Amino acid sequence: MNRTSATGTSAPGTSGTRTSRTRTSRARTSATGASAARTTGARTSATGASVGVTAPSWPASVPAGSAPRLPRRVAALASVAVLTLLLSAAPAHADGIRDRQWELAAMHTEQAWRTTKGAGVTVAVLDTGVDGSHPDLAGQVLPGNDLIGFGAGQGSRDWARHGTAMAGIVAGHGHGTGNRAGVLGIAPEAKILPVRVILESTDPARKQARETKGGALAAGIRWAADNGADVINLSLGDDSASAHPEPGEDAAIQYALLKGAVVVASAGNGGDQGDHISYPAAYPGVIAVAAVDKNGTHASFSTRRWYATVSAPGVDVVIADPDRKYYEGWGTSAASAFVSGAVALVRAAHPGLTPAQIKQLLEDTARNAPEGGRDDARGYGMIDPAAALAAAAELKPAGLRPESAAYGTTYLGGGPDAAVASDDPANWLAPLSAGGGVLLLGAGVALWRSTRVRTPREWL
Repeated sequence: MNRTSATGTSAPGTSGTRTSRTRTSRARTSATGASAARTTGARTSATGASVGVTAPSWPASVPAGSAPRLPRRVAALASVAVLTLLLSAAPAHADGIRDRQWELAAMHTEQAWRTTKGAGVTVAVLDTGVDGSHPDLAGQVLPGNDLIGFGAGQGSRDWARHGTAMAGIVAGHGHGTGNRAGVLGIAPEAKILPVRVILESTDPARKQARETKGGALAAGIRWAADNGADVINLSLGDDSASAHPEPGEDAAIQYALLKGAVVVASAGNGGDQGDHISYPAAYPGVIAVAAVDKNGTHASFSTRRWYATVSAPGVDVVIADPDRKYYEGWGTSAASAFVSGAVALVRAAHPGLTPAQIKQLLEDTARNAPEGGRDDARGYGMIDPAAALAAAAELKPAGLRPESAAYGTTYLGGGPDAAVASDDPANWLAPLSAGGGVLLLGAGVALWRSTRVRTPREWL
């Protein structure tokens, strides 16, 4: 893995001790199917320093001060679909980490936390694994399930990077005196249920996973729903040109919704690559999340499609990593995790609300709505947990039923793209093969104070 190390203070602990957790994501491949180096120009890091970026392809997380993106899946590697991580990342100094978390103020978390911090709620993170020994997650990670069963393990840099980053966004509680150091999540008292359904893009066993674990995502969703998940976060997706609905995944999502679990997914990182429909974001009943920057402006990489429900921070987001350093990244993966945290707050305060009620609640209370009330770039606007909690107090729980969980049997808008011609190589790929997905995580840069660093870049 090509990555810049941070010289700032790292979180305490040994990076080799982690617990396996996971989230599903669809994978993509570079034009050659291998790691390719490319120069992408310069970007400004969170510290304001100009950062030169050299871009070899990356795994789940990458030093993030830069937000370049690699081409979407352009070549078929095997007879399985590729998944993608919806986020990018770069190492940052541990000191001042909290000050860099602009999303906490943007989402009115202090106001929301007067009501709840998510205690009693379980958020399933279907991903590459979660490092439960990370100081910012200590005590928050429950025993999970590994539906891949092979690949990198604890202590490897090819394990649990993307999943740990997403878990930190959802339920990080910081560490140190008064928990003032490290990353603070949106629902810091919620529990994380890790489900490993995909491997990091640098894991040598990834090809094997693509070929043998295509049903991991659907199985992971069902397992999470059966094992106490109140919210299921899917910071992943297949938004290649050949992406299409997969009955097993759709059925698994409807199963979870009918069991009362709210399903949240990344809208996709294909905004500058054709805005291809992304699954699982496009399945009925899913809360699909687009990404915005500090100004509430739609991020150029964020996919624009009919299924966008709301938007959330997805640019210059500080994330935790198993290496005990912190990175700044971009992607709709992060946006999805922020909304999952917000849903956890609503669920904690109002456990009787159905998935459909919560989805409607987020739409109705989103702020900075686009002209006309909604558009495909930002959905109904920026998520506002505090406003959602206030409005939820006026709602009466509704009974669970099929029509309350999803939209029904038809898709909104134009629906899935037309089927690809049978002679197209992309047709060799099975939809959303969890084992071979590309984590929707982009590249970033290590956060050095006034220092130029070279930045590796992620698959997206």
